[in-house]
Order: sequence, then structure tokens, then C-alpha cells
Amino acid sequence: MGASREGSGGPGGSEGGRVVVGEGWVGCAGPRVDRLLSGLVAGGQSPGAVAVLGTLGGSRMVVGAGVVAPECGDAAPTRHTRYDAASLTKVMVVWPLVGIALDAGLLDLDRPVGTYAGELPQGLPGAAVTVRQILTHTAGLMARTRIDSYGSSRLPLAELICAEPLESVPGTVHRYVDRGFILLGLILPRLLGMPLERLAQELVWEPAGLTRTTYSPVGRGPDVAPTMGHFPDGPRMWGQVHDDNAAFLGGAAGNAGVFTTAADLAAYAVHLLTAHDAPTSWLRRSIQGHVKARPGAARGLAWLVSDTGVVHHHGFTGTSLFLVPDTGRYLALCTNVIYHGRERRALPGLRADLIKLIAEQTAPPRKAATTRDI
Repeated sequence: MGASREGSGGPGGSEGGRVVVGEGWVGCAGPRVDRLLSGLVAGGQSPGAVAVLGTLGGSRMVVGAGVVAPECGDAAPTRHTRYDAASLTKVMVVWPLVGIALDAGLLDLDRPVGTYAGELPQGLPGAAVTVRQILTHTAGLMARTRIDSYGSSRLPLAELICAEPLESVPGTVHRYVDRGFILLGLILPRLLGMPLERLAQELVWEPAGLTRTTYSPVGRGPDVAPTMGHFPDGPRMWGQVHDDNAAFLGGAAGNAGVFTTAADLAAYAVHLLTAHDAPTSWLRRSIQGHVKARPGAARGLAWLVSDTGVVHHHGFTGTSLFLVPDTGRYLALCTNVIYHGRERRALPGLRADLIKLIAEQTAPPRKAATTRDI
């Protein structure tokens, strides 16, 4: 696919599929992203990859490499190919809905989460953690999450999650955990009065202009990227959520289950960056570092924030979203690296390279590029 440049319209595409040359940082960075994605595919690390990069109010570029998957023949990934977003669900569903509930006065970040979980027995360890601690991954909840282990119980899932012992004192240790977001995915429908899927669609995705984002399942086809199979010689998961916990919950959960496209991720980035200008924006309130998450990055509310100001979140399957509020830059990445197994050896390096690229303060002179169809 290579690199395709678009003008300053919406991130979903341009009229008639014709695009124009990207400018400034986009024109510089696009070919470099192209080389990174091409290297990922050529190294056998992913069947294909597609990214949309741009600047708020400026130009944007679509970059792609490889194929959707061998099951799809020679179909190349486009900005409209659906990928399993995995943990991007956390910042595309739970995080924005918490902001909505907070602004509506239905939720307090520093009250115990058990306050919102319905009738729970007294003294459950997990009921005492706060929403803020869940969002910052400092709640101390058990890191290992196997919802299927509760399958024979007749107790409410929220009670089962809260009844598990804590692994650390809440607020003291950063440990990335899914179960807190699963719990919030159960609580938010109680507060906001609709199923999680409808809340996401009507309160988040539609207002942000996301047209192809949905919860699993999405069916099979060349416009949907398969992930890994349960067995090396077995069929791939295709249109079904890869995450076991989300699958056990029917495909829609607070931690995973969303399928999206590079175009929709770019539209979401534009939506967030546009709203960020408001002093009370939820993104602005969420990207203050609460705890050191890893070398070079702190954890805000759900989001990671690099020392260079790159706000980002990743999905286990090979997706990422990067934002730089100070410059208005964004980069949406969709891959199905998980197709080749859980190791995903090349993914950390690729993401580190993209963080460096989007954070650059200056860019070298842009080389000439030609217009092409996508």
C-alpha cells in the first residue's frame, strides 16, 4: 500500500479516494512510518499494518504494508479495515464514560467502587478501592484475570471480582490489571442506564464521528483482520474478540471487545485533541501523571504519558493510539501482530520508535512525494 497523503479534511478519507501530499511533520514522518511498518511485515512479525498520522487542523497520511491476513488473499489493509482493538477498549469505552458520569455528578473518582456496584456484602477487599485507583492501575486488584473461573457461581460478577484478595495496598503499586476495567464496565451501565454497547455507541463513538467501530462480533471478510488461533494448526479467531475474558462476557466488556479501524482511531484522536483546548476537558484532567508506570512514562487516568509528552495507550493484539496535545499530532496504528503468536517480539520496539517520531520537536526537510490513489 505504501504511503498515501491527504489534505486537511476529516481523517476518514478524501473525495473519490484521491489524496494530496502531506505537509510539515506529516510529510516528514509518513515515509519513516512506512519504512517501520514495511520492516515489521518483511520480518514476518505481522501479516499487515496500517497507520493514519496527522496534525489537528492540518494534513494527514495513510500508511500501510502487507496484507490483511493470508485468509484474505492479497487484500491489503486500508484505513477502513477493522482490527481487534484489545485494550484500546479501555480508553475508547470505559475512560470516556467515566468522564461523562463524573461530569453528570453520578460518580466520584475517590469514592469506593463498591458504592456503585449495587448490593454487596460488607468487607469485600475490592469494594474499597476507588475509581481513580482503577483508572491509574494502582488499585491492588489481582493481576491474573480469569472470568471463566467464576462460571459455576450464581453470584453477581461484580461481587465475585470484589471478593478476591488484593495483591498490594491500594494506591501504592502500579500494576496493569484488566479486572478493574471489567468491573467499571459492569458499573457504568448501572449509573448511565443503558447497556455498555449502547453507551459506547451513543455517548462516545457517534459524537466522535466513528463510523466503523463496534463491539465484537463483526463477522468475517477481507475487511476484518484475523488474530491468533487457540492451536498452532487450528483456525484463526476472525471477527471474534481475542481476549478470553471479553469473549466469556459475550464480546462486550470494559477491558476489551472493541473492533475499530485506523480511520476511526484518527477521528477519535481529532475529537480528543479538539476538546483538549477546553480547561475542563476530560483528557486534560486525565493526562497528569499519577504514578511512574515504566521507564520514561507515567500513568494518568487510564492513559500513559511519556516524559516527552506523548499520550498513548496500546492494545495487546497490536493496536496503539498516540496523541501529543501540545503539537496537535496524532498517530493511529492497527496491526494484527498477534496473528503470529503472543510473543509479539517486534511490537515494543515499533511503539518506542513511533513515540520518538511523534515527539520530535523539529523535522528534517520533507522529500518530494507523489500523489496516489488509495
